[in-house]
Amino acid sequence: MKKVFLVILAVSFGIVAGIYFSPLLSTDNIYQQIKKIDKVLNIAVKNYLEPVDTQKLGEAAVKGILSELDVHSVYISADEMKRVSEEFQGSFEGIGIEFDVINDTIVVVSPIPGGPSEALGIRSGDKIVKIDGQNAIGMSRTDVPKKLRGPKGTIVEIDIKREGVKELLHFRIRRDKIPLNTIDAAFMVDGTDIGVIVVNRFAATTHDELVNALEKLTKQGMKKLVLDLRGNPGGYLNQAFLMAEEFIKSGDTIVYTKGRLPEFQEVYVSSGSSPYVKLPLIVLINAGSASASEIVSGAIQDLDRGLVVGETSFGKGLVQRQYELGDGSAFRLTIAKYYTPSGRCIQRPYKDKDKYRHLVGRLELEEGSYIYDAYDKIVAQVKRINDTIKNPSDKISLDSLPIYYTRSKRVVFGGGGITPDYIIKSDTITKMTASIRRENLFFEFLDKNYMSEIEKIKKTYPDFKDFYRKFIVSEQVLNDFRSFVEKKGIKVEPSDWETDKEYISTYLKAQIARIIWTREQFLEILFSVDNQFKKALELFPEAIKIAKLKN
Repeated sequence: MKKVFLVILAVSFGIVAGIYFSPLLSTDNIYQQIKKIDKVLNIAVKNYLEPVDTQKLGEAAVKGILSELDVHSVYISADEMKRVSEEFQGSFEGIGIEFDVINDTIVVVSPIPGGPSEALGIRSGDKIVKIDGQNAIGMSRTDVPKKLRGPKGTIVEIDIKREGVKELLHFRIRRDKIPLNTIDAAFMVDGTDIGVIVVNRFAATTHDELVNALEKLTKQGMKKLVLDLRGNPGGYLNQAFLMAEEFIKSGDTIVYTKGRLPEFQEVYVSSGSSPYVKLPLIVLINAGSASASEIVSGAIQDLDRGLVVGETSFGKGLVQRQYELGDGSAFRLTIAKYYTPSGRCIQRPYKDKDKYRHLVGRLELEEGSYIYDAYDKIVAQVKRINDTIKNPSDKISLDSLPIYYTRSKRVVFGGGGITPDYIIKSDTITKMTASIRRENLFFEFLDKNYMSEIEKIKKTYPDFKDFYRKFIVSEQVLNDFRSFVEKKGIKVEPSDWETDKEYISTYLKAQIARIIWTREQFLEILFSVDNQFKKALELFPEAIKIAKLKN
């Protein structure tokens, strides 16, 4: 009982404190509402037909309060907070492997470089069959980390079945701190002076990782940069500011926030001390690019610092603050909106949460350039769309798309995500190949049929660049893979196979690279068949022109 009341009191305290310090709100009924919730919980615990889980009831009350706000104001349980903390602090403590569960067996996809598993010689394709003497076959994907992770310095013992080795291999692993990198890849496009940095989220270590990646690529001859924020859901606002600051000159506003309370109104201005403020830059985004990703791409676009390429972003312009609840759980509350340098908020309408989650309200446009004459092109498209709509109430109004201007007076829009300067749709693959990828059959095929060959490839191509330039997946391997896929129950239409053959071959090659090296090499190979990326490479003359840089 006492625990429930403390949970409710902790949630309510933030609300009460805000009201107390703000003359804009009345406190007439706040205590009445607290008493109402407390009374319901007390009576439910005392009189309900069956015993009540007070923690579950308390959490439900908190979730109910937050559900009446916006979709981004959410409760985070104590268990979820552990995962969230690891993800955004940039490390966890464990044995250091990437794994998958295939046919009820834990399979090592790759040991994390520098981790204890790699140091002991654990390899890609190794199958973990016992953990601390207990059978690990049939263990769920969510239960594996619970067994393998633990405090630094503690011991976990595992038994591994390795292809070509009769006896089980026994490893006694001392857990260590394992980095959770937010930068998936930083590499040079082969034969060019263009660097690529792929960022998967904005956590506490992101800016430090970015600086290290920029320094590494600069030493390798980087003169231009593609910053890939596709699928990046965001994270810490200050890390978005620090990332953008690396590319934006001193005195320019990168982002600012406005909330109901003065303490939530902040302006982030670049110090401009970075050596990369004149580096030609293109940012890649798509519908999965949200929040902090939109802060970075919006600033680059508004200040004409470079080009934004890809598809319209998610459209999240709200800022949350996290409040701890004392029992390991927490909640996030929306406290402000953020605005790009031109003054636009790109937040989509969110009152209808279901529509919001389904990306309704984004400004999705036809492929092509919107670097110049964006308004005229959009008006023409809207007219074409409206001509096909019979119901007048369903027609699109341009009034719902507020117009803003970049530093050089180019038109950009607010209210529906960041609309790229050049739109190119993501690559499409057939349902067949999507199923193959979803079922992780690329890795399973290699794991079951090709590990001995991969060992030979490692010896033939000790240098990745050599592998990248020369290695070709043979027709025999493709045919074997096709047979493997069909045996797994996926229908292979000849036309679909021919359509996706290049992609399938490239993905197999990329998966081999991931087994031998890391995810960075996996992505570098996949980028060779990425249409959005290839278009970005062509657009550097425009990026240089927009930013008024010397070619």
